[in-house]
Amino acid sequence: MNSFMAWVGGKKALRDEILARFPLDYTRYIEVFGGAGWVLFRKPPGYDFEVFNDLDGNLVNLYRCVREQPQQLKEEIRYLLNSRLDFEHMKRLLHERAALPDVKRGAYYYALIRYSYAAGTTTYGGQPHAMWNDFPLIDAAANRLQKVVVENKDCVKLIRQYDRPGSFFYCDPPYYNADQYYASVPADGFDHKRLAETLYGIQGKFLLSYNDCPEIRELYSRPGVAIEHMTRLSNIAQRYENGKQYPELLISNYDTAENARSIIQLTLFDTNGVGFGTNLKRKSDRQ
Repeated sequence: MNSFMAWVGGKKALRDEILARFPLDYTRYIEVFGGAGWVLFRKPPGYDFEVFNDLDGNLVNLYRCVREQPQQLKEEIRYLLNSRLDFEHMKRLLHERAALPDVKRGAYYYALIRYSYAAGTTTYGGQPHAMWNDFPLIDAAANRLQKVVVENKDCVKLIRQYDRPGSFFYCDPPYYNADQYYASVPADGFDHKRLAETLYGIQGKFLLSYNDCPEIRELYSRPGVAIEHMTRLSNIAQRYENGKQYPELLISNYDTAENARSIIQLTLFDTNGVGFGTNLKRKSDRQ
C-alpha cells in the first residue's frame, strides 16, 4: 500500500529495492527515521513487532491522529483552504507552538505537507490538491498502523532501547549536507558520526539509505559493513532536467542478498510441481 502523505527524501522510488534487501530473520522491525513511512506501508504486516519513530513532534502527532482519530482528522482537514494566507497562518501557529488540540494540530501539519513545495512544509507550493481524495489513504493508513508502536525519540536513544539480537533497524537519516531540508534537525546539524558509532555496536541488524558522497562512504568503510551504490529518479529535478538520476547508498551489517537467494531457492524447489527443479526432473523422466 501507499503512504497517506509525501515527505522530503521519501523512499517511494526505492521502497521495493529496500524491501528486497531485508534480512530473512528478524522479530522486531524498527523504522528509525519514519517520515512518510513508504517502506513501512509497503512492507507486508506480519508477526514481527513494528515500531515507527520520528523526532518531528508534529509528524508523530499526525501519525497518532491517523491511527487513533481518523474520522475527526478528516473532518478537520475537509475544509482547509489551499491558499497562501491560510498556509502562512497555519505555519505560524505550529512554529510558535500554539496551544492546539491534537487533531487540529495534525490537520494543520498535514495541510502544510500537502500544500507546500516538495512537501517541505515551509514554502507555499501554489499547486491544486483535493484533500478529499486523500481520505481513502488516511483510512488505509489508520488500519495499517493499529498494531504499530509510534515513538517520538532521538534516534540513538531509540536504537538502544529496542536493540535485541532479533531487531532489524531501517534507517533513512537526514542526508549529508542537507540539514536545511529537515525541520527536526537541530541548529548544530545532524550528527552522522554518532549514528554510525551506535549502529556499529548493536546486537541486531541495520539497513541504511544515504546520499552517495565520500564522507558517508568513509564513515561506513569498516569490516562487516557492506556499501551498495544505486540510483533513483530525482523527483524535484524532473521539473528542469527530465530523467535526472540521484545517487544513493544502501549500507548494511548483513548480507542483503540472502532474501533474493531464498526466493530463487523456493522457485527452484517449488513443492507444487511448477518450479525449475521439478520441471528438470520431469524432463529427465521423459528421456
